[in-house]
Amino acid sequence: MPPQAPRKRSVWPWLLGIGVVLLFLGIGLVILVIAITKITNTNNSNRVANTNTNTNTNRNSNRNSNANRNDNTTANDNTNSRSSLTSFTDDFSTQKWWNSSSAYGRAWYDNEEYHMHATAGRYIVLYSPDEPSYHDENATVRVGMRSIDGDPPDTGYGLVVHGEKKGVNLEDYSFLLYNGPNPKYKIVLHRAGNETKMVDWTSSTTIRTGTSPNQIEVRIRDTKMDFYINGQFITSIVDEAGYKRGRVGFYTSDTGEVAFDDLEISK
Repeated sequence: MPPQAPRKRSVWPWLLGIGVVLLFLGIGLVILVIAITKITNTNNSNRVANTNTNTNTNRNSNRNSNANRNDNTTANDNTNSRSSLTSFTDDFSTQKWWNSSSAYGRAWYDNEEYHMHATAGRYIVLYSPDEPSYHDENATVRVGMRSIDGDPPDTGYGLVVHGEKKGVNLEDYSFLLYNGPNPKYKIVLHRAGNETKMVDWTSSTTIRTGTSPNQIEVRIRDTKMDFYINGQFITSIVDEAGYKRGRVGFYTSDTGEVAFDDLEISK
């Protein structure tokens, strides 16, 4: 018998195998793409995180630097504006000033105020205790004062600065008010036993009359002195005598009783 012809092998197993291989290759490729995407996203996230961190750090550093600069600027501004002054206040609750009488007048404490009156036809000037707190070089000095009976002395009463006693003579500047009808103020210089008018009587509607209290203030800057009544600027003068420093004090004249309270000295 003639030999049988060889059987043809089916191609389907090969096709099936190749398909399986391609399937696995496709799955692997997808997995590889996903992995690469995750890695890329992770790197981007890290980069963004790092960028945010650096940005925040820089911003914080700048903010801190600005804060420090602001603090320094504030300190300088305070120094220039003298808002960081140290203040001393005498509310007259403790008796430290002269408390007696003489041929020129009398002074005494009453209800935490310092009261004074002069002898008829005279004036009396009383300086503070000789303590550093009462010295007035480059200081702002203010005090409240009032007429007890509403009939203030005709020749005025008020605040003394740059006070110093030389022998039997008093040397100072005195800022005086008359708060009766037609209220007015003046500034006088005491030197070598003489009283000189630096600013003659000048009318002022800022002055409260009768028994109402007034606050007067002198701001001393080297040889310049600025004068205020009840917080309002009145006038300026130059320290022609060249005193520049001394003790604060009070002045009154004639027999009308006056009282001083809450003396404040800022340096």
